[in-house]
Amino acid sequence: MARLATLTSGTKRTEGIKRKLALVAIGGTFDALHRGHRELLRKAFAVGRKVIIGITSDQFVRRLHKPHKVDPYATRERDLARLLSRWELRSRAEIVPLHDRYGPTIEDPHIQALVVSRRTIKTAYEINSMRKTNGLKSLAIVPIELILAEDGRPISSTRIRRGRIDREGRLVE
Repeated sequence: MARLATLTSGTKRTEGIKRKLALVAIGGTFDALHRGHRELLRKAFAVGRKVIIGITSDQFVRRLHKPHKVDPYATRERDLARLLSRWELRSRAEIVPLHDRYGPTIEDPHIQALVVSRRTIKTAYEINSMRKTNGLKSLAIVPIELILAEDGRPISSTRIRRGRIDREGRLVE
């Protein structure tokens, strides 16, 4: 397996996960499934044998006040499950609804790492702080860089929904 840079305990930088971890987690809205989502998923499955994928519930999405329409949870879950099936990874995934930013990560002692984008790394530090309060070990934090569109700006569901880029990051205007 390729060497991966990880942050452990939210502060210390270490090099190299030589074998896959038993259980890692990722989370997000996963609306308008795009290249950035796919890279996050690829990294999670490269690091973990099993991946818990939290998808924001419809109620949580409403609290986030997204500036665009978001597909219903059932649609987002179905699209993600189809992608994982195409990649032959469905058996290694557990998809769960997220009702807040933390999901099972603050209480599940079996989760060993979080794979996050640089945009959401702050939440990973919060999770580790909450885990410490709950008497659990900190999670390894595995950050990925944001995936950029042709214009050098991050690919996002918001930009896709507004018709500025497609799901691969190509400009449509």
